[in-house]
Amino acid sequence: MTVVGPFGLSVRDESLEADVRAGMAAVEQGLHEATKSDVPFVTEAARHLLAAGGKRYRPLLVLLAAQFGDPDAPGVVPSAVVVELTHLATLYHDDVMDEAAVRRGVPSANARWDNSVAVLTGDFLFSRASSILAGLGPDAVRVQADAFERLVTGQILETVGPQDGTDAIDHYLDVIAGKTGSLIAVSGRFGAIMAGADGKIVDTLTQYGERIGTAFQLADDYLDIASDSHESGKTPGTDLREGVATLPVLHVLASEDRGADDRRLRELLTGPPLTDDALHAEALALLRVHPAMEQARRDTLRFADEARAILAPLPDCPAKEALAGLCDSVVHRAG
Repeated sequence: MTVVGPFGLSVRDESLEADVRAGMAAVEQGLHEATKSDVPFVTEAARHLLAAGGKRYRPLLVLLAAQFGDPDAPGVVPSAVVVELTHLATLYHDDVMDEAAVRRGVPSANARWDNSVAVLTGDFLFSRASSILAGLGPDAVRVQADAFERLVTGQILETVGPQDGTDAIDHYLDVIAGKTGSLIAVSGRFGAIMAGADGKIVDTLTQYGERIGTAFQLADDYLDIASDSHESGKTPGTDLREGVATLPVLHVLASEDRGADDRRLRELLTGPPLTDDALHAEALALLRVHPAMEQARRDTLRFADEARAILAPLPDCPAKEALAGLCDSVVHRAG
């Protein structure tokens, strides 16, 4: 058994391992080239989060999806670079909106420089992704445009919050589907399309990406509360500090009163953003032992199981096994 890609993904087939390793190396080179500018400072800022690492989850999914067609087709690696550049750009913008201080274990771009530099660097990365995308044809541009619309809509929905009469948990899952699921779905779609896979396989991998993307984000939300900064690569409870209600918080607010600690937690969660360190630490400690955490974990596992079930019609092959392994990794991350 060998290990390739994020989360310690196990790949048991030597040919697939070689393909994925070569593909990921090519993607990394493509990212390095795409973040180079004639202006040295722009290069430095654009490579700031790239150099900090990252899971490269989206490019990996592109490469695995391409295994259901011709994995060496010329559009596979460029499309993987496009989705990762798009993801990187959103991180620069997210950190400005969240006023985050740490990303991937290093100071965020807005903390190292300022908000203007972070926003403009994200725009630079979007422009480079668009330039590469233009070479992949109008259909690829349309797929990316539709996904980007969903991504931005998800961010807007998160910003404005649920409307009257809308269930807060359903609203949050819609936000996650837009902000995270959309681009991961495109990763599966691009890999299959660029490799010339059958249309039914393209649809299956797109649906799989949507589900595993939601599970992946829910696992991140769970870890943001349950883990320390060493494990997650960012400051624990970032969303909590900024007043963003993720799934564990929503489950707390939807649950029955369990006593004094529960009432205190609700008071903290429904009050002003927890910018005070002592109040933030108190809320984090109470939340970590609340049954809502187990509920959020079960929701994460449910989406991972749905993703696994979607894979059933695909032909049995090492790539299908690896995609199922990504479901296992999400389960592992969520405890």
